[in-house]
Amino acid sequence: MATAVADTSFLFSLFGNDAHTPAAKRWVQQTQLPLTVTTLGRYELGNAIRFATFRQAISRADALASLAAFETDFSSGHLQPASCDVNAIVNEASRISGLHTMSGGHRSFDILHVATARLLNATCFLSFDANQRKLATTLRLNVGP
Repeated sequence: MATAVADTSFLFSLFGNDAHTPAAKRWVQQTQLPLTVTTLGRYELGNAIRFATFRQAISRADALASLAAFETDFSSGHLQPASCDVNAIVNEASRISGLHTMSGGHRSFDILHVATARLLNATCFLSFDANQRKLATTLRLNVGP
């Protein structure tokens, strides 16, 4: 089944309000692909929103509204849950890291997201993180938006 896997930068833009929010919302409105969110992505989004509150980048009220909107979309089926074997993800991420981190400077969670998208055979990988997009492209994933 064709699917798009979103990383945290995409989800944060979709459910928050930053420079990439219009592009994230436009992509969701224009696509027919289901938007898949992994367990890792769900965890990292929640933490990113709470951390943005700690840094005073967003208000507590906005953070709670973003978290509630995400959970509503998740519960209603607008977002498709996906799970993978954690050992398989870590093994793939380790392989990717061994091949690309020394030359590309990739962060652990970014590699985990890309590895998960590969294991899920994602049709499209959604990210606004330039270095993560570069890694995904190198690994022949279609990258959006």
